[in-house]
Amino acid sequence: MKKIFLIVLFLIISNYAYANGKILKSGFITKSASVEEGMDVKDPKNKIIIIYNHGQNKNDKAIKNECIWVSQIRNQASLVDLEINGKKIMVYNFCTNYLAGDMSPKNYWKFKEPYEGIHKLDKRIEKNLELVDKFVKIGVPRKQIIISGHSCGGLLTLMLLAAHPEKVGGGISYMQACYGKLSKKYKVKKVGSEEALAKFAKKYPGGAELRQRQIDNIKKLNSVPVLAFTHPKDKYEGLLSDWLEEVPGVKRIIISEDFKINKKTCVMKGKDWEENVSKQKSPGHSMSQADCFQYYNPTIKDYIASSINEN
Repeated sequence: MKKIFLIVLFLIISNYAYANGKILKSGFITKSASVEEGMDVKDPKNKIIIIYNHGQNKNDKAIKNECIWVSQIRNQASLVDLEINGKKIMVYNFCTNYLAGDMSPKNYWKFKEPYEGIHKLDKRIEKNLELVDKFVKIGVPRKQIIISGHSCGGLLTLMLLAAHPEKVGGGISYMQACYGKLSKKYKVKKVGSEEALAKFAKKYPGGAELRQRQIDNIKKLNSVPVLAFTHPKDKYEGLLSDWLEEVPGVKRIIISEDFKINKKTCVMKGKDWEENVSKQKSPGHSMSQADCFQYYNPTIKDYIASSINEN
């Protein structure tokens, strides 16, 4: 009886959450920006699977009842069913916020001692690799699987492609960041990136060391086949993303200098609301989720086409 009650309660919570635009499950994104559970892929040899990884508002902690919002997947939905050389795109929303790193009791990136154990992002990467293998097992060619993600999910994408480039066809990173609003908090625009990162390292040496270690590991590979989008007004790491230029294989695109793309005002659209992206708490960080970003869909298609043809 208790089990039945818990199942019913879960369904009620899930339905309420979706009614408010919150999505709590993994599955394929539809063109209408909903998510359908399951891994059914018809004619897998003629599909391109993009695995989309959400951000996380806790650097290392497990987060319950949190995955993604409708407003955050609309642009991913716009990629669904686009064709590349006769192969249709499918986008899989992958919820892994339930995972916790080995130092998860620590809050965010705010720790002073060196990080010990396996970080949450590394555990999320392992889950991505397991998911890739499942798609390969049902017949999707490995080269036709693309890893993508926003914010922490964007950093995850870069880390995975640097460590396991042979496992997938390529990666798309949106606004990579996982250590808070560094650009804003440490006034990068005013003092420069070197002084800002020095202040971060002085205050949170453990967090700064972990961030730098992750970046250094990405730089080690001869080629990291990732398309990376950044925005200079991203309060997180918009002005701390120049290191991407040092990574062979990464194609970096700086979206714009303001909150328009190709002169079009950018709007975020939820389940039953819409708002100018400039009114968001972190507008630069949200630019890849605004409707105007679909301007880059042809660029994304071209990148995927070149990636799967090169492998």
